[in-house]
Amino acid sequence: MEIIRSQRRPSKVDDVVSTLPLYRSAPPLQVRLEDFELFAIDRLRVLKGISDGLSRGKKPDEMEKLVIDLWKANMRHPQASEFVNKDIISHFVLRLVYCRTEDLRKWFLSMETALFRHRFRLETPEAQRVLLSEFDHPYKAVSHAEFESVKEKLGQVARSIGQSLPSADAIYFKVPFEEVPELVAGRRVFLQKGHAYVAMNQVVSLVVTQFRSHLSKALVLTNRKWTSTIREQEKERLTPIVEALSTSYLGPDYSQPREFVEISIKDIDQVANSSFPLCMRHLFEKLREDHHLKHGGRMQLGLFLKGVGLKLDDALAFWKAEFSQKVGSERFDKEYAYSIRHNYGKEGKRTDYTPYSCQKIISSTPGVGDHHGCPYRHFSEENLRAALGKMGVGNRAMEDVMDKVRNRHYQLACTLTFEAVHGTSCDAGINHPNQYFSDSQKILHPKVDPAR
Repeated sequence: MEIIRSQRRPSKVDDVVSTLPLYRSAPPLQVRLEDFELFAIDRLRVLKGISDGLSRGKKPDEMEKLVIDLWKANMRHPQASEFVNKDIISHFVLRLVYCRTEDLRKWFLSMETALFRHRFRLETPEAQRVLLSEFDHPYKAVSHAEFESVKEKLGQVARSIGQSLPSADAIYFKVPFEEVPELVAGRRVFLQKGHAYVAMNQVVSLVVTQFRSHLSKALVLTNRKWTSTIREQEKERLTPIVEALSTSYLGPDYSQPREFVEISIKDIDQVANSSFPLCMRHLFEKLREDHHLKHGGRMQLGLFLKGVGLKLDDALAFWKAEFSQKVGSERFDKEYAYSIRHNYGKEGKRTDYTPYSCQKIISSTPGVGDHHGCPYRHFSEENLRAALGKMGVGNRAMEDVMDKVRNRHYQLACTLTFEAVHGTSCDAGINHPNQYFSDSQKILHPKVDPAR
């Protein structure tokens, strides 16, 4: 796959039938540098949506609809002829992004396998047979004589899982039972002498096992290429993009206040109590309590307050009122005021800094005496339970939150907290502290339609 700079040329738009690639090898395509990143981001939105859906315990039919919606929303291309190319390119870019550590490989493997499973199920039976043949597996359909000899047993299994009885022309594959572990675990397949009889409508399990095995090996090989040659060769061009993509925030920009234009100092305690996520609420309370925060805490809370609408003059007054109780006004003006103006783009490079996303906060490493970071990741269970109780999270909801924490689904834990506190669902999930604030304010202060 060759990466080129932007050089748009008109292309003929053809009606191309969408197929499901097996991603065996990188295509011999020229890829614009912009598309290299943008295609990957679009696919990453799909995979992260699948991850959220699975973590929230969505049922198979709900997941199927979710995958269809995610794919339509993110993977379309203005030119129909480029749709398949976008699919293939985005997969291989993310394969490069997620090959680099064991945790990244594990996540990517699970999400791509889940995506492949749902897309395979949406294919026609004819297309499924073609895809099955492309895996070159040695298993053939059982003969009519063998089918008749086990037909009664196959019928028993079919009845037990609520499916119709196998007809005379039904197709079954006889495979080693370890090839279809999910069917065996779910008792959804007939076993005899170490073999499983897999119906055509169950063949997705066989295909997915082989797809996962191939991708797992490919990720290890890609990692070797990345560490041995690609990372150094592309250090000026692709490497920065690849290394940033796995932690990219993909949501809206909160560098400027959104619907709720500004908050004032006199309102800040009230909105902190009602609409701050736990990470910001904890920092706010510690600032009020200790009249000081270390650099990491000041950055995390300061940029959040900027994003929810605290103006620069009010921010200076707010921080000074707290810090002066600990260090005095003169020292505050000398040592701390500059960094606040800097965050608002008024000093230094005049960069308008963006509030931290959940991913950035979760990946931070607070030290002794620090209060920044994600409470769901960095708090002890005892401290987290106490903080959630203070927010009004009930016992049942708290156990659901703690379950997500134990499984390292920190953003989902925050989403469940939001739902418990506000008494409403948050299907989009929480991906940014400023999103939490904005969604909270929409619920607490809904806009009145003037036409009514």
